Amino acid sequence: MTVKKEIVEKAKRRAAGQGISLSKMIENIFEKEDPSVQYSDSQLAAKKLLERLEEMEPTKAPKESDKVALTKYLKEKYG
Repeated sequence: MTVKKEIVEKAKRRAAGQGISLSKMIENIFEKEDPSVQYSDSQLAAKKLLERLEEMEPTKAPKESDKVALTKYLKEKYG
């Protein structure tokens, strides 16, 4: 495959702007269900965030409400 040097440099800058390698950016493009769809930077960031959130363990709900916790904190701080 032959690609103009200017195109390669532009693609490298775009990949660096996304914090990924050019190879990873190309993989991401072709791993999508529809490679003709172009996603904005914010859409890609949201997608990555969603993937990370799905991988995380869920947190347990606090034993007390925020209002009760705030009241306790303020009483401890100010008496």
